[in-house]
Parts: sequence; C-alpha cells; structure tokens
Amino acid sequence: QAQLVESGGGLVQPGGSLRLACAASGRTLSMSGMGWFRQAPGKEREFVAGIGWNTGMTNYADSVKGRFTISRDNAKNTVYLQVNSLKPEHTAVYYCALGVGTYYGPSAVRYNYWGQGTQVTVSS
Repeated sequence: QAQLVESGGGLVQPGGSLRLACAASGRTLSMSGMGWFRQAPGKEREFVAGIGWNTGMTNYADSVKGRFTISRDNAKNTVYLQVNSLKPEHTAVYYCALGVGTYYGPSAVRYNYWGQGTQVTVSS
C-alpha cells in the first residue's frame, strides 16, 4: 500500500508560479514511475507530466512543455511539479499518482495509487 499526499496548491495571479509536492509513504518510490494529472471543473482528468525512476526520464503533455517541470527526490520519497507562467485555464485540482511498475506515461489506468489532490486557482 502507498499513500500519496499533495501540497503546495493555492491561489495565484496570472503569470505566477507554484511548486507542488507529492509525498509518499508506505513504500519507496525510487524504482517507480510517477505522474501528475489535473482535473478542471467540468472536464476529464488529464495527464500533465510523468517521471521515471531515473530523474532524466520525463514526459510532458504538449500544453505544458516549457512551462511546467517535474522532478523527484528519491531520498525524500517526494515528487515535485514546478508550474510557471500560470494562466486561468490552468485552474484545476492537481493529482499525483504512482505508476504500475516503471510506467510514467499519459494513461491514467496505468497508475494504481492516487493522492487526494491539491487545488490550484489562477485568478486576478
């Protein structure tokens, strides 16, 4: 069993930045793929970014490339999502998820543990 807890969300003005964190307990993340997803009101959950067990292995949705950065600190059992140049359309609940095995791609069904989410609201 793994428990994932996200933090770092909040209200931010357009153009601002946040650093989201996902802390895991119950199992080590060091050999697992991890992903970040988001769900905006009235929309389906969508993939944002993924990272493999090796920090050099990353995967981003086209809509966030160059704007968001995923990273991980295996010693702290934590995965991060740096979100920059935020826009109102980035408003959503952001979820982290633990991939099955080493998976870190965009398919939500290949993640078997999810956090409760952290709200990001971009508004002036």
